[in-house]
Amino acid sequence: MKQPTEQTRNFFQDVYEVVRLIPPGRVSTYGAIAHYLGSRQGARTVGWAMQAAHALSGPEYVPCHRVINRLGLLTGKQFFGSPTAMQDALEAEGVRVVEDQVQDFAQRFWDPAVELQP
Repeated sequence: MKQPTEQTRNFFQDVYEVVRLIPPGRVSTYGAIAHYLGSRQGARTVGWAMQAAHALSGPEYVPCHRVINRLGLLTGKQFFGSPTAMQDALEAEGVRVVEDQVQDFAQRFWDPAVELQP
């Protein structure tokens, strides 16, 4: 992966700030976060930010397990410590996952454009 630019690093930080606001037991999507941050085509970049966030801990921790794709699938699970770590983290928060898909996705979906309105 090429080195991120200053602009990309700033976008990553914006992504991390939004993801830290997702409550336990809720999930958001790469696209919803990108849209909220004004980057309608930035879902892939949000995914890259989630991949890079695995190295963060302590006060910089980002709950990456709460970010999934628009169909409710755990598409980022390969970047966790084990094949079931993402699912385990979600289930520890009360989110039911079957065959890598969040159940009751519509009820669990946290849309920052709605939830973070001024």
